[in-house]
Amino acid sequence: MRILLTGVGGPAGRALAEQLSARGHWVAGTDLRPAGLGLDAFQQVCPVADAGYLPDLVELTHEWAVDAIIPSISEELPLLARLREHLPVPVLIGSPDAVATADDKLLTAARLHAAGVAVPRFAVPSAFRSAADAIEEVGGPIIVKPRVGRGGRGVWLIEEPEAVGPAAESFWAGLDDSSIVQEFAPGQEYAPVLFRESEGVFPASVALLKTELKEGVVGNAISVTRADGPEADDVRAVAQAAADALDLTGPIDIDVRRRADGTPVVLEVNARFGANSAHAPEQLAVALAALSMLPVTAGR
Repeated sequence: MRILLTGVGGPAGRALAEQLSARGHWVAGTDLRPAGLGLDAFQQVCPVADAGYLPDLVELTHEWAVDAIIPSISEELPLLARLREHLPVPVLIGSPDAVATADDKLLTAARLHAAGVAVPRFAVPSAFRSAADAIEEVGGPIIVKPRVGRGGRGVWLIEEPEAVGPAAESFWAGLDDSSIVQEFAPGQEYAPVLFRESEGVFPASVALLKTELKEGVVGNAISVTRADGPEADDVRAVAQAAADALDLTGPIDIDVRRRADGTPVVLEVNARFGANSAHAPEQLAVALAALSMLPVTAGR
């Protein structure tokens, strides 16, 4: 199969490019910056927000005669989900509504909470008078992060009310409701990787335990290991419940942490492959099988 992989220079894209090449597929990639991965083809592209992004992507599908597109960067997901039927080849992505909800951490938390899926306590910054007030009302340490973003960018942890000083309160005063405030769950963190079919079946569902995080207690995973035993059954269950509640299909990458009492809660949901997909190769295997069954859309 000839695959066009977007965001190939990022962690998720690199992991996918290596797996696809190892499986013998022809792999082309796009990215904002030179990738240097030894791909079959590569093109540096403009930012997703630019008007030329989608036309350039369409042109490359024709130029490279690709069979499918696999997106790997969060910024483009709502756009590609909304316009996937106008692209000349199948795109491995969920429905527009599901993808748009997953793209916004506040909407995700609200949808999951309404469906009875365990999530950290959450609100927007304007719901609290100050950082110290937020900690007291939430009942413990809090995380503040952008509602729309990826990885550990812009994530801020405040652990104790007495640790809140003038700098923290000044930062808080500058926040608006484009951020979300979440209860900090102090237990183990997992990265469940799933593939959900439209019938609600999960042919791939693997719980990965994050054994080291970039910022110590928060941030992207530096290393993971598979958690295949029964101790991870509840993590897989809550991840699948989240995918069901959002009605996401295709590859899904989820962040889950345990509260102090051991209860797993869903932190956020990504409607794409994650950086750790190589540790769950069955996710890509079922994705490729699904792509081979998708009909060609426009122009091919």
